[in-house]
Amino acid sequence: MSSRALVLFTRDLRVNDNPALADAAAAHGALLPLFVFDQRLLAGPAGAPGRVRFLLDSLEDLAAALRERGAPLVVRRGDPARVALALAGEHAVDAIYVSDDYSPWARRRLGALEDGARQAGIAVHRRPGVTVLPPGAVVPAGGEHYRVFTPYFRAWSEVPLRDLRPAPERIAPLAGVEPGELPAAIEIAAGSPPPQCARGGERVASSLLEAWAAGPVADYGAGHDELAHEGTSRLSAHLHFGTLSPVQPARAVGRGAGPESFVRQLCWRDFYHQLLAAEPRIVSEDYHSRGDDWSTDTDALAAWSEGLTGYPIVDAGMRQLAREGYMHNRARLIVGSFLTKHMYIDWREGAAHFARLLTDADVACNTGNWQWIAGTGTDTRPNRILNPLRQAKQLDPHGDYVRRHVPELAEIPGALIHTPWKLPTTARPRSYPKPLVELDGALTRLRERRGAP
Repeated sequence: MSSRALVLFTRDLRVNDNPALADAAAAHGALLPLFVFDQRLLAGPAGAPGRVRFLLDSLEDLAAALRERGAPLVVRRGDPARVALALAGEHAVDAIYVSDDYSPWARRRLGALEDGARQAGIAVHRRPGVTVLPPGAVVPAGGEHYRVFTPYFRAWSEVPLRDLRPAPERIAPLAGVEPGELPAAIEIAAGSPPPQCARGGERVASSLLEAWAAGPVADYGAGHDELAHEGTSRLSAHLHFGTLSPVQPARAVGRGAGPESFVRQLCWRDFYHQLLAAEPRIVSEDYHSRGDDWSTDTDALAAWSEGLTGYPIVDAGMRQLAREGYMHNRARLIVGSFLTKHMYIDWREGAAHFARLLTDADVACNTGNWQWIAGTGTDTRPNRILNPLRQAKQLDPHGDYVRRHVPELAEIPGALIHTPWKLPTTARPRSYPKPLVELDGALTRLRERRGAP
């Protein structure tokens, strides 16, 4: 009997540059490709309708790619470690291959898989695939992880990219395994996805990357913060679900100022993964406590969540999130600073709202970015405040981004759209709220609250 392996797919829903799949196919005569719907995970933010649809798109595409190579995708529900171990035992599997991952949930899943496999005499092989460099690939002298991005980026940049792994040409399936069927979205998610939510799948990801690398990335360094300009790759959800490996875009974009700025963003993603791997507590605790006694104004939080703060640039970002399951990265920083620094509301509230709606919501990046902007994370200037009016003037000078997402202000010309409260009373849209908080004195108030000099 030829050797057999089970490949447990998690956040690596692709056949190209998937080291776990490639190594399993190279070393074993027959494979059992498996995906397990974990209802415990889907009961939380991971079960948000937009992400569920993206997940199902991606699984349909993965199943088709595997069928083309000769093997079905086996689909089950339950605890991934238990299901994988049960199938491995039932079908005399010699080894289990899985992509390494770094969230607390993923670490528990991998630990349970390895514990059970050890007792059953089955080898478990972890392979890279979620990050460009795995946590621990570069470490500072005298420390276990980098706490500041710039030195991490310098060290990260010196490590050569690994080679891409081609998809197996042929996969021999294990006989006698019932594949199962993908569920309908309504079975595992409550509600409908955002109306303009992105679609998933490796083929979609490959097309996006090809188009991005063919031209737009060249302008990324100069234009990626311009809110009305479609100057970002829109690859973040594909990186989260693994329909694209992060090494693929890092290799595809070439050289130059734009590509280098883009690759720097991939490094930020790795930075937050190494931070989370070293400090799992940051999912719910301050990385650096500032002694905050956060406001508990639920009405203000609801206004922010609904895009009704009275500051158009903030509201545009929040409404883009609700409509698309996505928000421009610079807008994320603006709305995050507004919530935590102007409204003085806990970053965890913002992170939870993002987790419910973002298709690309990644525990490491979502937590890391929110803590950075709140000043409780790795920002070396913890009291940094992004003034929304200055940001609007600089990054949406003609008001096009706001006009796109806040329709009740669409008739206000040019930059006047950013300060509707300054218009004559007869020219103000009645349906749009007054500013929720004062901007003047925000830094002084923040420093007083934090006892900072």
